[in-house]
Amino acid sequence: MYVWPCAVVLAQYLWFHRGSLPGKAVLEIGAGVSLPGIVAAKCGAEVTLSDSSELPHCLAICRESCQMNNLPQVHVVGLTWGHVSRDLLALPPQDIILASDVFFEPEDFEDILTTVYFLMQKNPKVKLWSTYQVRSADWSLEALLYKWDMKCVHIPLESFGADKEDIAESALPGRHTVEMLVISFAKDNLNYT
Repeated sequence: MYVWPCAVVLAQYLWFHRGSLPGKAVLEIGAGVSLPGIVAAKCGAEVTLSDSSELPHCLAICRESCQMNNLPQVHVVGLTWGHVSRDLLALPPQDIILASDVFFEPEDFEDILTTVYFLMQKNPKVKLWSTYQVRSADWSLEALLYKWDMKCVHIPLESFGADKEDIAESALPGRHTVEMLVISFAKDNLNYT
């Protein structure tokens, strides 16, 4: 497992907004090593980590991250994007959904948004805080967001101190432009921080 630059940028966003996290219900989807979820839990949020129920080794990594960070209160559940499962149905309403680099394979985008939409039905004020690496100019979330009655606001990395090379850099070859989005229902007119 690897801590991708997107996870570091999202963790920086959480740290920047740490004062608003205590008591918030936070779900990280596609958590992997769970850096953003761990930071949210350390900042006082009530965190649930999730990864695919079809990848038990990923769920084991989530649990190991919790153990290593002394966070026994963090729940780990298997959620497969686009599937309605007992674990998905059992989740309480969330305040924030975290997604670090889940918008990787375009064929997964609709399944991800289907799962997010289901969670938004439980709490229409929930926000999806997402970071992703720009890998291709050929794909966009805009049409799918419109289809699912969602909107997004791009958050400039410099607005939360994540535009520094030591935050979003990667040892991997190539250029790694990281973007930050806040996604919500289109009819929600609340301000973003």
